[in-house]
Amino acid sequence: MGILTNIVAAEEDEFAAIGESLRPIDEWSGIERRSVDTAKIVTLHCLLTGDEFEEAIGAYEPVYVADEGAVVLRIADEVMERLATLEEDALELVGEELAATEEYEIEQWETAEVQALVMELADLARLADSQGQALFVWMHPLLT
Repeated sequence: MGILTNIVAAEEDEFAAIGESLRPIDEWSGIERRSVDTAKIVTLHCLLTGDEFEEAIGAYEPVYVADEGAVVLRIADEVMERLATLEEDALELVGEELAATEEYEIEQWETAEVQALVMELADLARLADSQGQALFVWMHPLLT
């Protein structure tokens, strides 16, 4: 079973509406990917902050769980801030390092694909920051 993931910029109090949405990127600014799970988000957090995985995972408890299976996480403020402020060269390095992690290697993500994801997340973080919003991760299981 796979996961469909939408990462969106939204107001702090909109997490329940995101959780109930069938496709949040239709209603909020965001990006859509398959197979971006909690471990991949936490791994990005660790690369950007230097936190240990076991320490960081606690920050990614679901803020909302919908009846039909969608789960919503909130990306930590410090991660959003780092994404929003890093230069393009630094973001490319983050993408390269992320692609070399076990979470991405197991699923054979290409380095360019991971770098593109990091760049899109940085753009989204800048948008959210400029509008005083937070970043939320909506994950829904795909029946295969």
